[in-house]
Amino acid sequence: MNNINQNDKARRERNRLRKAAYLHFITGIRQLITIHKWKNVFVAAYMLVASCAWVYRGKLLFGLDSAFSLFPVLKIAFDWLVVLLLLLGLLCLISVIGTPLKAKLYQDRLISSGFTNHSHEPPLLLAKYKHPKNPKLTIWEFDENETSLSTWENKKDNIKGALIDTILHVKQSRNGRRVILTTVSPRSMLPPILRWQDNYLSKESFELILGESLIGRETVNLAKIPHILLGGSSGSGKSLLLKLLLMQAMKKGAEVYIADFKGGVDFSRVWHQKCRICFDENDLLDLLTSLTNELQRRKAALREEECVNNDEYNAATYSHLKRIIFACDEIAEILDKTGFSKERKELISQIESHLSVIARQGRAFGMHLIIATQRPSADILSGQIRSNIDCRICGRADNILSQIILDSTEAAEQIPKDAQGRFITNTGLIFQSYLFDDNEVFSSGSRAIGG
Repeated sequence: MNNINQNDKARRERNRLRKAAYLHFITGIRQLITIHKWKNVFVAAYMLVASCAWVYRGKLLFGLDSAFSLFPVLKIAFDWLVVLLLLLGLLCLISVIGTPLKAKLYQDRLISSGFTNHSHEPPLLLAKYKHPKNPKLTIWEFDENETSLSTWENKKDNIKGALIDTILHVKQSRNGRRVILTTVSPRSMLPPILRWQDNYLSKESFELILGESLIGRETVNLAKIPHILLGGSSGSGKSLLLKLLLMQAMKKGAEVYIADFKGGVDFSRVWHQKCRICFDENDLLDLLTSLTNELQRRKAALREEECVNNDEYNAATYSHLKRIIFACDEIAEILDKTGFSKERKELISQIESHLSVIARQGRAFGMHLIIATQRPSADILSGQIRSNIDCRICGRADNILSQIILDSTEAAEQIPKDAQGRFITNTGLIFQSYLFDDNEVFSSGSRAIGG
C-alpha cells in the first residue's frame, strides 16, 4: 500500500511539473508579445549567441573532423544535436521569462496559509506585474488550480497573508483557466482629505463621481444604476457625499428635489436657489405626487414614441426630458411611524407609496432616488424601495447600520472610527469622497454635461 501511495504521489508530482513547465512557457510567450515586450532583448541576445554557436560549431568538433570525414552521417547527427540543444535553450529561456521572481516562495506561503486544492497543491503563480494604468497596483495571475472562484473569494484572507498585499479584486480570465488578483501594498493609503476640482466632472451621461479608491476614481452611472442608498453614523461625511452627488447632477442639468426635515442646516442659501427643498410632510407629499404624475406622463410619452428609456426618447424626438432626482438627507425622519396618530401614519404611508413607485419604475423615465440614513432600523425602508436600490454605500457605522445598508458588517470592520468622508460600497470597494465649497462650486459656471 505504501508503494502504491508513493507511486501515486510521484506520478502527481511529475504531472504537476509538466503542467508548470507548459504554463510557464505559454506565459513567457504571452509576456514577450504583450506584457513585458522589453524582455525580447533577452531573446534577441540568445538568438545572437545561438547564431554564433551555429556558425562556429566546427570549433566544437574537438578533433572529430576525421571521424566526420569517414562517417558523414555523424556530421549530420552532430548538426541536428546542436540545433536541438539551441532550440531547447530557447524553450528554457522563454519558460524562465514566464516564471515570476520568488514564485516558489509565494507558493510555499500559500501552502502554509492553507490555500490548496483537494490534492493539497497550491495554485501556480504564472505572472506578477504592475498595473499598466496604476503603478500602485499589482496584478497576480494564477493557474485556477481546480479551485472555484467563490473559494478564491472566500479565502482572500489566507491569500492576503501569503502575498502580503491587500486584495482589491478577484476575477477569472476569459477562458476560465486563470484567476487574476489585483492587489495593493498595505503601505498605500487613501488621503484623509480630497478637494473637488470642477474638471473632475464626468463627461459620461449620467455618471457621477463618488471619490477616489486605491484603484482610481470611483463613479456611479444613474443611467445604469438608478438609485443610491447612503448610510453612516453622525459625522461620517454622509451628508457631504449626498451633496457632492447632487451638485454634480445639477451641473449635468438634472432637476433636484430635496427632503430635509433637519431644518435645512446642511444646505446653504445657494442650494435653496438651485433646487426645491421640502421641510414638512404635507409639502413633501405634494412634491412626490407631482413627481409620480410626471412619471406617468413620461411613461405615456415614451409609449407613444415606442422608446424604452428617457435617453432614447430625447434622441428620437429632439426633446430634453431632464433627469429628476429626489434626495433625502435622513429618510428615517420621514418614514418612521412610531408614536404617530392614525392620520399621520396614513400620510407617511402615502409618501412611502410614491417613493416605491419611483424606486420600481423611475429608471426608464429618468427619475432617481438618493436616500441617506444614519438610524439603524430595518423597518424604515420598505422592501419594495430597498430591493430596487442596487448602489449602497456606507461610511463609518456600527454592525447594525452596516448590516442594514450593505447586508454585511464591512463598514464597521473596515472604516476607521475617526474617518470622515471614507466609505465602502456593497461591492466591498473603499473610497475617500471629496470636499467642496458650495459657493465656489456653484459660482464656477460649469455648463451642463450629459442628460
